[in-house]
Amino acid sequence: MILFRLFLIACMVTIVGYTSVTIANHGWNLVPIFFGDMAKMAWPGQFNLDFMCFLLLAGIWVSWRHHFRPAGLLLGLVAVFGGMMFMSVYLLIQSLRTRGDVAALMLGPERAAAR
Repeated sequence: MILFRLFLIACMVTIVGYTSVTIANHGWNLVPIFFGDMAKMAWPGQFNLDFMCFLLLAGIWVSWRHHFRPAGLLLGLVAVFGGMMFMSVYLLIQSLRTRGDVAALMLGPERAAAR
């Protein structure tokens, strides 16, 4: 669990740094570029589509983990738009809350307790 948490921290720090430089150099105009690359039907667009599917999967999983309750739906939406920047913080916090119990981390405490 320590290595997993270190990985999450490394991802968070790296992505925050990279994103900061990108915003400083190119601004906040991600959406037209992201979907424009998909419309071109080339490899950058394929990568964006694949990544978007992973973001949607992360959002659905976070919402499911919270039983699709309002707070869970909100967290799922944040997962979709926050990507790994959100997921690294979310998983780090949840790994601490569940005291490293992988079943509770993946399923949520209620489902893990019912097993």
